[in-house]
Amino acid sequence: MIIDCHCHAGKGDGLTGPWDTAAPLEDYLRRAATSGIQRTVLFAAFHSDYAVANREVGRIVAGQPDRFYGFAFIHARHDRGRVAALVREAVERFGFVGIKVHRYDARISREICEVAQSYRLPVLYDVMGEVSICELLAREYPQVNFIIPHLGSFADDWRAQHAFIDPLARHPNIYTDTSGVRRFDLLVEAVERAGPDKILFGSDGPWLHPGLELAKVRALGLPPSAEQLVFGQTFLRLISQVRTLLATGGLNREFKRYFGPVTPSSRSAQLLDPWLVRRQEAE
Repeated sequence: MIIDCHCHAGKGDGLTGPWDTAAPLEDYLRRAATSGIQRTVLFAAFHSDYAVANREVGRIVAGQPDRFYGFAFIHARHDRGRVAALVREAVERFGFVGIKVHRYDARISREICEVAQSYRLPVLYDVMGEVSICELLAREYPQVNFIIPHLGSFADDWRAQHAFIDPLARHPNIYTDTSGVRRFDLLVEAVERAGPDKILFGSDGPWLHPGLELAKVRALGLPPSAEQLVFGQTFLRLISQVRTLLATGGLNREFKRYFGPVTPSSRSAQLLDPWLVRRQEAE
C-alpha cells in the first residue's frame, strides 16, 4: 500500500496564494490513482479559523474513510486555550489521527505538544527552516512523534535541510517526509544516515503532482522492504496508538488520565503555553 502522508484539502478563506485560497482534490485524486497511491492524509488549507476548516476536511474524510486519513490543523497562537477542544472534536468526531502545525501561522507551543501526547498523536510540523527546534521537541516530548516535512525546508534551503539530517538521525521521535525536496542527494543522505524507517512519502498535494513526488522515492532504489517503510508502514506505526484508542473507546479515559477533569475554567490554566502566559502576565 502507498500512503501519501501530506496533502491539503478544502477551502481557505484568504487570497494570498493557493495555500490559503483552495485545495481542490479532483485532479489530485486522478493523478494519485494513476500513480498507484491508495490512501492519503488530508489536512486543511490555511485558514483564519481551523475549527471551520477542520470540519470541512472531516466531512471529506467521513465521505471516504477507506481512502483518507485526517490531521487536525492547529494555529498555535490563535487557537491557544482551545487546542484540546479542537483536537478532541477532530479525533473523537471525525476519527482524525494526527495534528498539523505550520510555522507560517506561529511557532509550535507546549499546549499543542501536550495535547498530542495525551492523545498519542503524531504532529506534522513545518518548521520553515528553523530546524534547531527539533532538538527541543525531541528532548521535551520524547513520547510524541514529530514529522518535519520537506526535510526541514520547502524553500529549498539546503543549509537547513542538511542541518536537519543530524537530529533526524539521532532522535527516535523525529521523522521527515519527502514532499517538495528538490535536492535529491540530500534525500539520499537522509535515508543513508537516518534510515528508511525515518522517511515518509508525502506529496504536498494537490499543488504538487503526487506522481512526480512518488518518482523521487522510487529513484532511491531502495530494497522492497525498505521502500514499503517509506510508502506507508512507518506512517501506520505512528498512528497505531490513536487508532487503537479509537477502536477501544479509550480516548476519553486517556485524556482524563493525563489532564484530569477538564472544565472551561481549568483548560486554559492547564494547557496554555507557559511562556505566553508569563508574557501576558507581564503585560
